[in-house]
Amino acid sequence: MENTVVVYKSKYGTTKKYAQWLAQELSCDLYDASEIKADKLEQYGCIVFGGGLYASGICGVSLLTKNFEKLKGKKIAVFTVGLADPNRKEQFSAVLEKNFTEEMRREIHIFHLRGWINYKKLGFVHKAMMAMLIKIVGKKPQSERTEEENEMLDTYGGTVDFTDRSSIEPIISFMKENCKKVQ
Repeated sequence: MENTVVVYKSKYGTTKKYAQWLAQELSCDLYDASEIKADKLEQYGCIVFGGGLYASGICGVSLLTKNFEKLKGKKIAVFTVGLADPNRKEQFSAVLEKNFTEEMRREIHIFHLRGWINYKKLGFVHKAMMAMLIKIVGKKPQSERTEEENEMLDTYGGTVDFTDRSSIEPIISFMKENCKKVQ
């Protein structure tokens, strides 16, 4: 799609994988967030941004939030990538409030995708964060744990991959429907 760009910030590669799939499906430009500035983004009418979730922060999203005034009026979609089940919408409300103002939440269309984790490849800080989370969840009585918490305990220390190319379909549909008017 002309006039469309996919931008991503990826630490371990999953967000990059989804961004590449999206750029391929949309036939549009693709940039790592470190390779593009807001001035260049202003040239596009439609922007897709992807970032991994880390302690409820969206990696690299400041490229959009710090430049929101310049980018207003464009069709913007953001996708996050994390281990949490995207169907549990209530768990993402704190993420959205932390990362976006109320005005931004009204203007930006947000999608959540599942990623993967290989505990052996995590950096020190992320290993420490996961170890702390495992300790907290492990202290909960089994009857009070969510299915996701049990899954996390069962897979801790290994590799888990939830990536699914078909999960980008809602983003593709949104962009195709809304960006054909912007071309």
